[in-house]
Amino acid sequence: MSSSLISLGIESSCDDTSVAVVTQRADRDVDILSLITFRQNDLHHEYGGVVPEIAARAHATRLDLCTKRALKKASLELRQVDLIAVTSGPGLIGGLMAGVAFAKGLAAGSGKPFLGINHLAGHALTARMTHGVDFPYLALLASGGHCQFLLVQSPTTFTRLGATIDDAPGEAFDKSARLLGLPQPGGPAIEAMAQSGDPHRFELPRPLSGRMGCYMSFSGLKTALLRTRQQLVKKHELPDPDRNDLAASFQQAIVDIFVEKSGIALEEYHQRLGERASTFVVCGGVAANRAIRENLQELSAKYGVEFVAPPAKYCTDNAAMIAWAGLELFGPGRCDPFDLKARPRWPLDETASPIHVSGKKGQKS
Repeated sequence: MSSSLISLGIESSCDDTSVAVVTQRADRDVDILSLITFRQNDLHHEYGGVVPEIAARAHATRLDLCTKRALKKASLELRQVDLIAVTSGPGLIGGLMAGVAFAKGLAAGSGKPFLGINHLAGHALTARMTHGVDFPYLALLASGGHCQFLLVQSPTTFTRLGATIDDAPGEAFDKSARLLGLPQPGGPAIEAMAQSGDPHRFELPRPLSGRMGCYMSFSGLKTALLRTRQQLVKKHELPDPDRNDLAASFQQAIVDIFVEKSGIALEEYHQRLGERASTFVVCGGVAANRAIRENLQELSAKYGVEFVAPPAKYCTDNAAMIAWAGLELFGPGRCDPFDLKARPRWPLDETASPIHVSGKKGQKS
C-alpha cells in the first residue's frame, strides 16, 4: 500500500443518491473527506413508499452533481482519486444500473480502476471504518431490506448465522408507520412517537421466540399491529395516545426480538471462536434506533464483548461505507471489468442455503 489511498464511493441502491471520498493512510487512519447525499423522500411521499422508476431517474440526474460536490468538499480533483467504488448489488435494479453505468463512465474517462461493491458488505464493514474493529466479529445487519447475523472474518468472508425469514425490520417499521398514519421513513417516525407511549400497554407477539435459533420473523408482528389498530379506531381516526402506545409497543417488540436472537447468536459466536469472540457490531439503518442500541449494548456487557454501533449517519445508506469497502478490497490487479453487471440479489454468504420463505420482494437470500 502507498502512503495513502483515496476512494470515491457511489451508492444508489434504493432512494438515496450518495457520493463520498474516503482516504486511508498506511497507519490505518481513516479520513472521511466528504459525504454528499441527496434524499428522495419528497419524490416518493405521495405514494407511501419508494417507486423504483422514479428513484432510478432521480439517481441518473443527480449522480454527476453529487460527485462534483463530494470532490469539491474534499478539495480534490478526479485525477487524484485512486479508486472508484460503486454499489453493484443488492438493491433496486434501476438505481443499481444508474450507479454502475455512471461509475464505468468515470473510470473510462479518468483511467481509474473501479470495483463493484456488495451493499451489505458496505454495512457490515462500516465499523472498521468508524471504530477500527478487528476481524473476526459478530454483526447484526438490520436494514430496510435485509436482516441477518453474520460472522465477519475478512472483507470477503461472511458466515450467516441467522436471518429474517420474511420481512426485514426496516420494512416492518415502514409498513407499520403507514398503518399508524406516520410519515416515511417509518423507523424514525415510530421512534419519535414511541417516546411518548407506553411500551407495555399492548401485548404484541414476538414471532419465533424460543424457536429456530437466531432466525427471525417480523411479518406477524406487523399483522398484529394492524388488528390492534382496527380495534382502537374511533370514527375513522386513531387517538394520539393510542397511536403513541402502539408505536411504543411495536418498537419494544422489535427490541425484545433482537435481544433474544442476539443472545443466541452471541452464544454461537463464543462456541465458534472462544476467546477470540470479542466484538458485537450492529449496523444498517435500523441500528440508528436508540432503544435498539441501548438494549443491545446492555446485552453485550452481559456477554463480556465490546459493543460497537457506527454513528447514525453511517448506518443508513451512504457512500462512505462503499468507498471504505473499496479500500478494504483494493489491491494489486484487483479491479472489475467494464462488463460488470448490477445484481439485484447478491447474498453475502453465498455458501448458505437459501431461505425459502418468500414475501412481496421475492425469496430471501
